[in-house]
Amino acid sequence: MLYEPRPELTETKPVPGFAQRVFSGIQPTGNLHLGNYLGAIVKFVQLQQSFPCIYCVVDLHAITMPQEPAELQQSIREVTAAFLAAGIDPVKHIVFNQSRVHEHAELAWVFNCIARLGWLNRMTQFKDKAGKDRENASLGLYAYPSLMAADILVYRATHVPVGEDQKQHLELTRDVAQKFNNDYSGRIADLGFGAGYFPLPEPVIQGPATRVMSLRDGSKKMSKSDPSDYSRINLSDDSDTIAQKFRKAKTDPEPLPSEEKGLESRPEAENLVGIYAALSGRSRAELLAEFGGGQFSAFKQALTDLAVDKLGPVGKRMKQLTADPGYIDQVLRDGAERASAIAAPIMNDVKDIVGFLR
Repeated sequence: MLYEPRPELTETKPVPGFAQRVFSGIQPTGNLHLGNYLGAIVKFVQLQQSFPCIYCVVDLHAITMPQEPAELQQSIREVTAAFLAAGIDPVKHIVFNQSRVHEHAELAWVFNCIARLGWLNRMTQFKDKAGKDRENASLGLYAYPSLMAADILVYRATHVPVGEDQKQHLELTRDVAQKFNNDYSGRIADLGFGAGYFPLPEPVIQGPATRVMSLRDGSKKMSKSDPSDYSRINLSDDSDTIAQKFRKAKTDPEPLPSEEKGLESRPEAENLVGIYAALSGRSRAELLAEFGGGQFSAFKQALTDLAVDKLGPVGKRMKQLTADPGYIDQVLRDGAERASAIAAPIMNDVKDIVGFLR
């Protein structure tokens, strides 16, 4: 294990009346980087110590934007390899790609008929991705949050590790679940499901890092679309590349402060301290007490050594796994079968509640 479970992740609020279960996913868009790792995958690894977990490569979501088919297939395998290389156990837990389990799409249609246009109109991520050319955005991109609700609720998941940018979508998931339970309350009771069929899932947004910034500009989020490869640490980078990128990471000429307040208006320093804290499991205050007042070069060298130690093995294992696509595909097939075994009876219940014949 690369990380020990952290109390703020594992001691989560239980959702009463439901078997506790974690669900989350990552889009297969290629070039996973340190932000994806610290913002999501580390949490996935930690949560499997305390919950049964279902982790999904959300390829249905990926095609809301144009994709080259061969590249999409490669990216699905790459994300799966990152899951496994980071420490997710595909035997004890479930790892699969979304499109293999048709219940996701079936439940998404039901939820399209539950969700209100006003709710979707408030989704800021659609506005960001559609930009000024909103009329040419796909219906899939607009309805993305409804499919995300289906992803979670088709397993009646109770906890969802999400980044800050997805928190609004999880709030919509809770609204959809509540409205379904209310709209069909009589039918749900008649069929013996109690007061509500779907849980209101709890977000898990704490963790070692929720926002990792560019190594070249601390005011911008780390992104695979940045033209400079030195702006990010790719999970596939080898140890030498990781070391080189951290050594060349932008800093300022001032020594590190001894207190967190001193990081204000110093975005590059704040970012590097945050990355060190995330990788080490230590607080920023602890690190500044140790390195504050010293030269930035000493801190950067310590960070470089730590990053190579933590991330180098992940990149090495990813390369081994991606070199064996047959193994990756078998993991995804096995995971899809186990995911379907959970999703199918839940979807059948939904059909009975809604009034479909089957």
